[in-house]
Amino acid sequence: MLRIHFDDADLGRTTVAARPDPLWEIAASLHRLQSRKGAWAFAGWSRMARQRLREKKLERQVRDVLLRLYPRAEYFPDFLTPAGALDGFEAGAESILATPPRRILEEVTLLDRTVGAPSWVGRLAETGARRELVALLRAYHEAVVVPYEDMALTTLEAERAARCRGLLDGGVEGMLAGLGPMMRWRPPVLEVTYPTQAADRDLHLHGRGLTLVPSYFNWAEPVAFADPELPPVLWYSMLHEPPPAGGDDPGRPLTVLLGRARATALRAAAAGATTGEIARAAGVSASSASRHATALRDAGLVTTVRHGPAVLHTLTPVGAAMLRGATRGAAPAAS
Repeated sequence: MLRIHFDDADLGRTTVAARPDPLWEIAASLHRLQSRKGAWAFAGWSRMARQRLREKKLERQVRDVLLRLYPRAEYFPDFLTPAGALDGFEAGAESILATPPRRILEEVTLLDRTVGAPSWVGRLAETGARRELVALLRAYHEAVVVPYEDMALTTLEAERAARCRGLLDGGVEGMLAGLGPMMRWRPPVLEVTYPTQAADRDLHLHGRGLTLVPSYFNWAEPVAFADPELPPVLWYSMLHEPPPAGGDDPGRPLTVLLGRARATALRAAAAGATTGEIARAAGVSASSASRHATALRDAGLVTTVRHGPAVLHTLTPVGAAMLRGATRGAAPAAS
């Protein structure tokens, strides 16, 4: 568990990012390629990503370079996801290039000690090697992250609207209290559930505030920098939250409102789903799935675009807000 300690100044300096963090989305998407967790939510993206990587002849470099630098493990180097990337990919790339060599060597040494690292990783202390890495990151980003940018932005806007509602109802503490099952606000501490293999630790903000960064590709694993001296940033999942262990079905309110099949279709559309994928998720025929998708589209909850030979259904901001609200509202009450 990560415990983030706030004081009064920190509450006044806590913000929610206005746009996705492109370098973090690269990291989180690489983790999706390494895990079956949440595979249903990213099935459409995963197929697209693997196809695009083949077409762009990036498979080998992604396997041999990026997956080694971004292991889905307790640690990967902080310099790969600089806070400056909140201003866009190019700003983040410049931050990577400007990272002091000593810091890079310290972080890749920690990577090697934690999960093992290839022999070439120390070369990243050299500017030329980092330029090659940035070029690979740019190619990967354009191939598999950019096609989902609109969806990620739509989902982030729905998340910001939900955080704004909490802010209006209860101030910053109300906003923090509504962050969901992976995070619990126990004033003055935000408790964050970390991956089971990560050691418990404390992060004291000391008046710096916290930047909350909703992530499209993150799956139920909020992440902060390992180095407490870096700007306090917390990346966390949007919409992709697991049901509370032993709790009520988090989709029940949505099922009561829409019916089981349409509620399932709406959840599937959170990450983009074809009619066939909706049919398989809901256990209905393709024609029935098409009718359910049409009903959701007519209600303004999903939008449909052609994606190759199939059609792809994705959430509108209204649909995303409804799904988020249903998930929040179903959380078991504290005893």
